[in-house]
Amino acid sequence: MLVHNVYFTLKDPAPEAIQNLMAECRKYLTDHPGVAYFGVGTVVPDLDRPVNVRDFHVGLHMVFADRKAHDVYQVHERHKSFIEKNKDTWQQVRVFDSDV
Repeated sequence: MLVHNVYFTLKDPAPEAIQNLMAECRKYLTDHPGVAYFGVGTVVPDLDRPVNVRDFHVGLHMVFADRKAHDVYQVHERHKSFIEKNKDTWQQVRVFDSDV
């Protein structure tokens, strides 16, 4: 399996902007072949230990059945549309991929 975690820091951290990006994730990034898990959410406000990274607004979490499913997703038109439609709202995007 391949875990694909993406952390978005928005230019505008207003609650409406955060909710909009999560809705866009659900619209464009769900129901792709080979996805075993999809989740999107916000930073947890009260988990503020020294080890917690808190410099993001939206976390996207996807688990793919294998590398092939991930690679197909990366070039899928809905994924490309998501990026094109939303990239101007992002201050920073960090991607963490790992084999499990």
